Amino acid sequence: MSVDGLAVDGLAVDAPQRERAIAFTLNGESVRCRAPARSHLGDLLRGEFGLTGVHLGCEHGVCGACTVLVDGRAVRACLMLAVQADGAVVETVEGLTESGRIRDLQDAFHTRNALQCGYCTPGMLVTAAELLSEAEAPSREEIRDAISGNYCRCTGYQAIVDAIGTTAEARRSKEAAE
Repeated sequence: MSVDGLAVDGLAVDAPQRERAIAFTLNGESVRCRAPARSHLGDLLRGEFGLTGVHLGCEHGVCGACTVLVDGRAVRACLMLAVQADGAVVETVEGLTESGRIRDLQDAFHTRNALQCGYCTPGMLVTAAELLSEAEAPSREEIRDAISGNYCRCTGYQAIVDAIGTTAEARRSKEAAE
């Protein structure tokens, strides 16, 4: 009997696929790599691409520190297998920062003191970026609901809600002026 793929009770068994070639768009660039079949997207983004803004906190999808956008939707990178990103568009906090898409949001987080230790901040920013791309004028309740899957042990959530609300209001005012 061999569990690793040669024979089980005399029957030939294929070895489990150890790695798979994948290609996806990462922060605006096409990338290709080989990913272990059972590795998580967060491990791939940190290990293969050095994107350390993807924080691996609880590794159970509860804390939200590993939140990234996949095809425009916030997902927990610790719960998604890397091979599931094949063909997708993946954006991390680094990509959102480099594109300038969240500069105003980052400024509001700083101004409103909505970050302290910074561990939850990347996940909060990615979650807020998704919310602000979908809702032009989210209420405080909608903001609270959107970030409810992101844990912060330092700031309390008022400053974070204020920063997101301030950013939404400033974006609305800017669009109205244009």
